[in-house]
Amino acid sequence: MTRFIALLRGVNVGGRTIKSAELAEAFRSLGYDAVKTVLASGNVVFEAEGVASDRRAEIERALSDAFGYDAKVHVLDTEALAAIAGAYPFAERDGWHRYVIFLIGAAADAPRPPDMDALVERITHLAVDHELESVADGGSVIYWTVERGHTLDSVVGKGIGSGKEKSLTTNRNLNTLEKLLR
Repeated sequence: MTRFIALLRGVNVGGRTIKSAELAEAFRSLGYDAVKTVLASGNVVFEAEGVASDRRAEIERALSDAFGYDAKVHVLDTEALAAIAGAYPFAERDGWHRYVIFLIGAAADAPRPPDMDALVERITHLAVDHELESVADGGSVIYWTVERGHTLDSVVGKGIGSGKEKSLTTNRNLNTLEKLLR
């Protein structure tokens, strides 16, 4: 059995509410073991056979059926998540958030699909104010740090929060990722 992390996009924001108990039950109904939700932002830790890409399609179908929305989920094993968190390139700073923007379905050991490559190129080449935020290409993720209070109005915040590409990503604070690995 492999320990996986599922990061759901757009849960408990924008009017889409899924209770943790219902979310955990949806994962258990797929036959997954040791299911645990972490925080209320769509994070599920579970154990299953197979590889992350197989789990993703199955989970998206189940969530879409159970909750009536077009579910988007990024699934990775704990080893991959630990490597991503460990490679975070920006130093911790008081008064700043540390984010990882996950490219839904992108794997660390495979080339990015063209639409995701274009997204990463666009986001990492935005004219950011380095006094307010910094961004870096992490392969299957985008690393981002931003001064607290400016997440939504920063150049990167606006860049990932709008347009058709926003369905390609889900982001988490580095502190949340560390909780998921415990």
